[in-house]
Amino acid sequence: MDSIDFSALFAGAVGEVPGVWWGQGAGEPMSLVDSLLDTVADPDSGVNAVRAFSGLSLNPRLSRDLPDGLEMVSYGALGELRKVAAAGRLEIIPAHYSALPRLFAQGRLPADVGLLQVSPPDRNGRVSLGIGVDYCGDALQHTRTLVAEINHAMPFIEDGPTLSLSDFAATVEVDRPLATMPLRAPDEVDQAIAGHVAGLIEDGATLQVGVGTLPNAVLQALSGHRDLGFHSGMITDGVLDLIDSGAVTGARKEIDPGAVVTGSALGSANLYRRLGEPAGQACQVSFRPASYTHDPRVLSRLGGLVAINSALEVDLAGQVGSERVAGRYLGAIGGQADFSRAASLTGARSIIALRSTSRGASTIRPVLDGGLVTTVRADVDVVVTEHGAAVLTGLTERARALALINIAAEEHRDELARAVHNQNIQEVPA
Repeated sequence: MDSIDFSALFAGAVGEVPGVWWGQGAGEPMSLVDSLLDTVADPDSGVNAVRAFSGLSLNPRLSRDLPDGLEMVSYGALGELRKVAAAGRLEIIPAHYSALPRLFAQGRLPADVGLLQVSPPDRNGRVSLGIGVDYCGDALQHTRTLVAEINHAMPFIEDGPTLSLSDFAATVEVDRPLATMPLRAPDEVDQAIAGHVAGLIEDGATLQVGVGTLPNAVLQALSGHRDLGFHSGMITDGVLDLIDSGAVTGARKEIDPGAVVTGSALGSANLYRRLGEPAGQACQVSFRPASYTHDPRVLSRLGGLVAINSALEVDLAGQVGSERVAGRYLGAIGGQADFSRAASLTGARSIIALRSTSRGASTIRPVLDGGLVTTVRADVDVVVTEHGAAVLTGLTERARALALINIAAEEHRDELARAVHNQNIQEVPA
C-alpha cells in the first residue's frame, strides 16, 4: 500500500487537534486506519494528537495498541471499541443515530479528514461507497479532505452513492477480504424468543431488525411470512435468505416499494458478492445514508413499520437499557430509539427482544442496572423473552410490571414481585 502523508492532510485543521472519521463494520478502511495509527505512534511524524470518530469497529489494533495521541470518540461501544471503552480510552457521545448527520453538519464531530473504503472505479471513473454508506454518506459532505482505500473486494452498488476519483486528496489500492461477522448458531432460547417475535408480525409488514445471533434467529423464524419489507440501518445474510425464499418482496411498502432500504451490510463474503450482483434478485437492495434510513420524517411514512430490537435489560416500567451494565459500556443508543419511536407512533409496533437472564442474573429488573435509559417506556409496545410476549400498550404501571414479571425467568419472579410491592406501584386513577 502506498504511504499516506497525514501531516499534509491535517494541515489547516479547524481546531487545535485535527479530527478524522472513518467508516464502520465491513466498510471500515482498515489499511488507512492502520496507517493513521502508525503515524500517530511515530514521534517524528508531526502528527502526535488526533481526535477520531468511528462506529462499530472490527479492527483489533484499536484495542491492542491504540497510540496515546489518538482520542477515540463514538456513538457507542461496539465491536473492538468495547475493549477501548473498558480501558478508559473511549469517549461516548450520546446521540440518536438520526442525529449524526446534523452533528457532522454542525461541526460537532471530527471532520477535517474522512477515510473511506470504496469500490474500484467503473468505466466512468466513479467509485461506490459499496456496502458501507450509513453515516459516511452524510459526513463526506461536511469534510474538508477525503482519502479513499480502493478495495477490489468492495462491490460497486448500483443503487447507492458514488464519488469521482477527483473528490479524493489521496487514494491507496488494496485487495483484501471485507470484514465478516461470524455468529454462533441460535440455541433453543434464541429460537423460542424468535418464535414469539415472529408470531407478532403480520404479512406485509416493513421490518427493522438489528444485528446478532438473536436477530438472526428472528429472521430465520420469518421464512413462512409473505410480502415483508425492510427499511433498516443494517442488513445481514438473513435478509438475503428471506428475499431468496420469497418472504421479502417489499410489495406493500408505503415508500420504496419493491426495495430493501438499508445503510450498510455486515455478514458473509457471499452476502457482499451477491449485493454486487443485483441481477436476478427478486427484491432490489438500495443503500442510503443515515439522513434517509433513520430520518423520523421518512420513517413516519411507513405505516406498517415493525421495529425489532434487542437490549441488555428492561425495568419493570418498560424502560430499555442497551448501552451499559455494571458500569461497562457494551452497546449504543444507535438507531433503536429512532425506529422504536417511529414504530410505536406511526407504524405497527415496537418490539424489544432479549433473553430472560444473562450470566444468571435477570434481565428484567426493578430498575436499570446501567442507569441509562436508551428507549423510553412509552415507545415500547411489546417485550419478548423465551417465556413469552408482554404486550404493554395501554397498560397501567402496575399491569405493565406484572406483565413483565410473567415473562421473566421463573427463579427471579418472586424477587421482582417483592420489588413491585416495595416500590408501591399503584394503578393510576382514571
